[in-house]
Amino acid sequence: MSTTTQRAEEQAPPASAAPPGTAMPTTARQDPPATTPAAAAARPGTRRAAPRLLRLGSRVALPVSPRNLTVAAVLGALILICGLVTLSAGSLGVAPAEAVAALAGEADGKVEFVLERLRGPRLLVAVGVGLALGLSGSLFQTVTRNPLGSPDVLGLGAGAGAGVAMTTLLGSGMVPAPIGAVVGAGIAILLVWWSSGVGFASPARVIVTGIGVASMATALTHYVVAVALHDAAHDLAAYTMGSLGTRSMEHAALIGVALAVLLPALVLLAHRLRPMDLGDELADTLGSGAASTRTAAIVLAVLLAAAAVAVAGPISFVALTAPHIARRLTRAPGPNLAVSALVGAMILVSADLAAQQLPFLDGLPVGIVTAGVGGVYLGHLLIVEWRRASA
Repeated sequence: MSTTTQRAEEQAPPASAAPPGTAMPTTARQDPPATTPAAAAARPGTRRAAPRLLRLGSRVALPVSPRNLTVAAVLGALILICGLVTLSAGSLGVAPAEAVAALAGEADGKVEFVLERLRGPRLLVAVGVGLALGLSGSLFQTVTRNPLGSPDVLGLGAGAGAGVAMTTLLGSGMVPAPIGAVVGAGIAILLVWWSSGVGFASPARVIVTGIGVASMATALTHYVVAVALHDAAHDLAAYTMGSLGTRSMEHAALIGVALAVLLPALVLLAHRLRPMDLGDELADTLGSGAASTRTAAIVLAVLLAAAAVAVAGPISFVALTAPHIARRLTRAPGPNLAVSALVGAMILVSADLAAQQLPFLDGLPVGIVTAGVGGVYLGHLLIVEWRRASA
């Protein structure tokens, strides 16, 4: 030990020593720390399971929580059960054993007809359209930070209906309805982008202009149906309400290709969506680039919704309700893309099953079923938001 060190130790008073004539200081009592959500989460037994990272290559890492995986597995099982009931219920139902035999190429004429032309394509389209609408609604609500954000609010569904009406009127049946739906939806979104004055950068302006464009598109559709298309009014009305009837494998292939093309882009964008709930400034600070992320997400959401409309017509309220149900199930903030997609598929498959099998629905277009249920949910959501704002 050096001389300097020894002198320092000799001059330093003991830790417990006090100057003569003074009382020993008592140890100050420390109040327990205030209970905060962060402190409560850090206590043993109360901490939520940290999300795990699902790595896709060297550049993409998606957080996945055990609860989300459990919810997704349960939803997948429910979709499978509803699908089996859809194929097997009723006089034309196919037993599960016959369906398995059909997959092995050992089906008779009736089973093959039901699976390949009647109920099989309808089920596949319902699953694909539900996935697309669930993803689209989740994207809209995430980047607009508005619980009412959905393709319906932006006028996409109404624009698709107006496009079908105009192509039926002007094309005399030469232009397929899906093409008219996609063109009408694209024009509606372009009008929203132009009318807002700032593109998709202002969520409030996008919602307001979307409501206006939807009203104009709906008025155009009603005018065409009431004045010009007396003979085709029934078929057009069925399509604009959203229907899965008379779907074919071509429709199932179309929505499948759309999902296969758009999902990789969505996976690459997913990590930039999570900070969007924090506001544009924090999202920019965290490297998300709020303006570019919002534009890319809305473009993807529009393409997903347009693909769904092209094969099934504008089915209401699926894109609006699926993200809300997904958040309640996962109890987690953020877009919850995978769970929202599965919830959308579950809603549409179960609604179509009810439309086929329940006597009081008697084969109504599935869009009427979702509109009835979704309208009730929208009313509930508006009341909750109003009470929250008034509190």
